[in-house]
Amino acid sequence: MKALSIRNLPDEVYEALKIMAATNHRSMQEQVRCMIEREARLAAGSGLAEARAWRVRLTGRSLGDTVEDVRQDRAR
Repeated sequence: MKALSIRNLPDEVYEALKIMAATNHRSMQEQVRCMIEREARLAAGSGLAEARAWRVRLTGRSLGDTVEDVRQDRAR
């Protein structure tokens, strides 16, 4: 497993991390690791990228009027 050292971290950021860690009942190292892991997962599997891909796939397709379809179904 790799290690990472962060230099020149502003005091206010350090204090904010310290508070976040205490709030989440974690050590500072564990808190920072969780934050980095979460950001890496979000960057790798971005929901926005997936939404864009679906938008491209559906471009030009006629999807109909769902609201009108439901109304017609209820009227039967």
